[in-house]
Amino acid sequence: MTVRHPSARPTIIRGARIGDGATTDLLLEDGRISQVGSGLSRAGADIVDADGLIALPGLVDLHVHLREPGYEASETVLTGSRAAAAGGFTTVFAMPNTSPVADTAGVVEQELALGEAAGYVHVQPIGAVTVGQKGERLAELGAMASSRARVRVFSDDGFCVFDPLIMRRALEYVKAFDGVVAQHAQDPRLTEGAQMNEGSVSAELGLTGWPAVAEESIIARDVLLAEHVGSRLHVCHLSTAGSVDIIRWAKKRGVNVTAEVTPHHLLLTEELVRGYDARYKVNPPLRRDEDVQAVREGLADGTIDIVATDHAPHPAEAKSCEWQAAANGMVGLESALRVVHQAMVQTGMLSWDDVARVMSAAPARIGRLDDAGTPLAVGAAASLTLYDPAPTRTFGRDDLRGRSVNSPYLGRELPGEVRWTFFRGAATVTDGVVAPTMGEERA
Repeated sequence: MTVRHPSARPTIIRGARIGDGATTDLLLEDGRISQVGSGLSRAGADIVDADGLIALPGLVDLHVHLREPGYEASETVLTGSRAAAAGGFTTVFAMPNTSPVADTAGVVEQELALGEAAGYVHVQPIGAVTVGQKGERLAELGAMASSRARVRVFSDDGFCVFDPLIMRRALEYVKAFDGVVAQHAQDPRLTEGAQMNEGSVSAELGLTGWPAVAEESIIARDVLLAEHVGSRLHVCHLSTAGSVDIIRWAKKRGVNVTAEVTPHHLLLTEELVRGYDARYKVNPPLRRDEDVQAVREGLADGTIDIVATDHAPHPAEAKSCEWQAAANGMVGLESALRVVHQAMVQTGMLSWDDVARVMSAAPARIGRLDDAGTPLAVGAAASLTLYDPAPTRTFGRDDLRGRSVNSPYLGRELPGEVRWTFFRGAATVTDGVVAPTMGEERA
């Protein structure tokens, strides 16, 4: 069954609070914000009562695994796009660890087309750094950059670009078109067989540890390479206090480096592993409470640039098994804004304007997307989310809109609720309900 993307009718949003600012009305028409002010009117326009709601630019996630092509049992572009809309996202960057790997212009253009067909969000492909993500030779970086997908972010995420010469050559290559290499910082030799964070808890449980230095040593090497080449480096899912210190040092030195932290590394700690619930198994692993505090502080002071979910869906059988055999990864699109609200806003470490920066403007800038993450002003794309900060309720399976349910937040009290999401003027979430069809129905 094929359902055409609806033509968005003019919509007036009444009385929304723009971040930490004043309340105002917004008129959305023809995919843009056409008016901002009080008492707006337009014949035939839909009216949205946004009293008490916070308006944020459509959220942008620089790190998502949509699994298609090849792993549709876990997720598809369509189901992942629905999950993104439910979480207030209007743009997601899709990691290349698919089958086939997104290491050619053909595969990234296929992913772009699947996102367009789904219609819930803009799906921006990320290209692999090396052929097949094997770390042996560079992929078709230039061809992907010049394709219709206009790829600017390249990553072997799931694997570290471990060979320093390959990493240097990648940084040199992407510099030609203002691209960025997004590194999964993990020394493979130091993490062989690793099951959780290395420390007293891993020793007590008898699980092989994943030491902080395995992340920190790669970041230290790569910021020096980026400085030498004069290219852009992005560090994926930073998770340790030492990593924050290295990024802080590199930025003071003038290195062109950016970094992300996941919602789960802002909130959850290694203590959750004691129950051997594989929902808490992730790479990099949940760390110490000291690391959680350090990454919060790094995000608050601008050392860490963005929040990115690392949304990693898995079928039930990949998590409903013994810890050692379970897959790494958590779904996180639907819960991200609520977790950031709890970990950063309720603690006073971020304002709502800061949230707009780290979850919208900055990731769009890193990914070189001009029409995403822009302030809610006349002429901007009508991609935004309306968030209700007032309620607190238990996060449950009914909150999940993707194909997989491996969320670490099931049963946890979280604040807030995404009430509306608009993508280019069309409501993908209406009063908390995700639109049943936006593009081509494939799941």
